[in-house]
Amino acid sequence: MDRISFFRDLAIIIVSAKLFGLLAQKLKAPQVVGEIIAGLIVGPCFLGLVGQSDYLSLIAEIGVVMLMFSAGLETNLKDLIRTGPKAFITACVGVFVPLAGGTLLYILFYGYDGIGTEHFFRALFIGTIMTATSVGITVQTLKELGHLKGEIGTLITSAAIIDDVIGIVVLTFVISLRSPDSSPAAVVGKVLLFIVMSVCIGFIAYYIFKLMDKKYPHQRRIPILGLALCMFLAFAAEEFFGIADITGAYVAGLILCSLQDSDYIARKVDINSYMIFGPVFFASIGLKTTFTGFSSELLLFSVGFVLMALLTKVIGCGLTAKLLGESTRDSLKVGVGMMTRGEVALIVAQKGLSVGMLDAEYFACVIVLIIVSSVSVPIILKLLYKGETPEPVPAH
Repeated sequence: MDRISFFRDLAIIIVSAKLFGLLAQKLKAPQVVGEIIAGLIVGPCFLGLVGQSDYLSLIAEIGVVMLMFSAGLETNLKDLIRTGPKAFITACVGVFVPLAGGTLLYILFYGYDGIGTEHFFRALFIGTIMTATSVGITVQTLKELGHLKGEIGTLITSAAIIDDVIGIVVLTFVISLRSPDSSPAAVVGKVLLFIVMSVCIGFIAYYIFKLMDKKYPHQRRIPILGLALCMFLAFAAEEFFGIADITGAYVAGLILCSLQDSDYIARKVDINSYMIFGPVFFASIGLKTTFTGFSSELLLFSVGFVLMALLTKVIGCGLTAKLLGESTRDSLKVGVGMMTRGEVALIVAQKGLSVGMLDAEYFACVIVLIIVSSVSVPIILKLLYKGETPEPVPAH
């Protein structure tokens, strides 16, 4: 795609995402559902007006980074500390159950010929794909519903972030079982180093921003520098520690969430996210969808893959939340909120293709899972929150 065509495609995405977002809102569904469907319709799957490109992928990546930065900014730090142990346990179980379920599903479809074989590694990798949670869509849905800042919203967000970190560790560990060049210990070490770096930078950045906030309240330089911090931590997380960039962006939001002007920063960031970056991110999920080359056997496996991926998250995360003292309804919210798959699942699947642990045709199963979870989760969450008043804005 040339540079000029990119502007045309961008115009099509922005207009179609807005129109379908409004239509979804009219039908009592979250706008994000409409934006994903817009990508499906204008993309290769239906009309073929817009195709994938490096330019659009880059804007979509910025979109999810900014979305996670906003989620961090709107987090109540007291709620996060209170739900931290719950989030960690929920994330751990939410990784293990899908990992086991996906491995079992592949074995049931294609047989078992022993641990350590190529066949077993492929089964294990199918389970690894299922471990990833895409928090971006859930965050946007909870934000639209006015429940992002509550205890359950915070529990889902923090559990999903921890889930992604554990998922990356599992991915590297699974690859290392097959390849002697990878070291699981090195991955765990990088995660610990990232946590140390985040704490050190966090303390320094917080006090610098606090002084600026006191001297220049409601000045645009604060959101600008805050966005720079977000981009730097997103870069550092992936470049130096092998952790998803969205984790670094969320940490940047957490660093600034206790500032007096955190809501002001969030509003300024949301303007850019709402105008262009957010719609492109959600529409890009639809753009990546194609169903060419689907056999009946692969279609049947895809159905099982989607059902197993969704149910294992609900069972693993929802049941854990219930055992940790949440009500049945709130436990379902946690389970459903953790069902979404997106960019991290795509990254994991792409890694599997590159190292030969996944055949190309199974990539379509991942796309189907992303579409089904991305469309269904916002609708189910809205039903689960029906009749509940949005949480008040917490005092920082």
